[in-house]
Amino acid sequence: MSPISFTVVIAHGSCHTPAPYQPLIDALQKQGIEAYCPQRPTCDLSRLNVGDIHQPDFNRPPPVGGYPTAADDAAELGEVLDRLIGEGKSVLLVAHSSGGWVAAEAATAARQAPKRIATGQSGGIIGIFFVGAFLIPAGESVSGFFQPPDGSFVVPPFMQFYEHGGNGLGTMKDPAHFLFPDVDSAMAQKWADTLTAAPIMDSPLTHDPYPDLPCAYVVLDEDRTLPKEYQEGMIAAQRAKDSIDFIVYHAPSGHSPHISWTGGLVGKIEEFVGQIQEIGMASDGT
Repeated sequence: MSPISFTVVIAHGSCHTPAPYQPLIDALQKQGIEAYCPQRPTCDLSRLNVGDIHQPDFNRPPPVGGYPTAADDAAELGEVLDRLIGEGKSVLLVAHSSGGWVAAEAATAARQAPKRIATGQSGGIIGIFFVGAFLIPAGESVSGFFQPPDGSFVVPPFMQFYEHGGNGLGTMKDPAHFLFPDVDSAMAQKWADTLTAAPIMDSPLTHDPYPDLPCAYVVLDEDRTLPKEYQEGMIAAQRAKDSIDFIVYHAPSGHSPHISWTGGLVGKIEEFVGQIQEIGMASDGT
């Protein structure tokens, strides 16, 4: 059985640019795997009305018309997916942190490889590979899922907000501790300097892709942002809700294995695609 050819599209985390994912992209490309990581609009300082993006002022009000939304992030990711799928490519979505919602929203039925194959079309999304990511149920937003039901606003320990509170922008607090604890201080500072800001994610997930596509989850055992127990709880809840199983891997890393466990992450991606291939062959009776 020859390995299938596939392309990776990465949905990056909040307050990020694609820059910290470049080591993962480079490692994938060394394995002959094409990879992309589009910039999410919600994390693009040029779209957040912060003044000089090199010296941003996070106390400024939202731009006219409001901040970009999580739905805009999914639409941006969808443009890349549509181009690749239109070229007949098999695509694996790799979703990190809050990119879990973005990847799930972008994985619409029309883009899913099994449904495309059933109608005689080539290409499509072959699976979703979650990495320390948010697993948000259909109909819920990231904010609604994590915030108390009484309407109060709780600021996570790894975030800080400014003059406009939850209606404004948030940035990452102490990224060396929360995001990059398992690299040296110079490397942690390098990647911390690439971080941006983002509004809360309050767009609801409009469909339920989890039962329709093979899904894997890499639990980050040393994560200080989204603790291991919380990651495992989200997996268990989604398994129970949809009566499906996730393929679960574990990484001995903090919240950024694309930097600190790059080779291991590439290995798990390749392993998961191999399992997808086996599942596909079994379903064909071969």
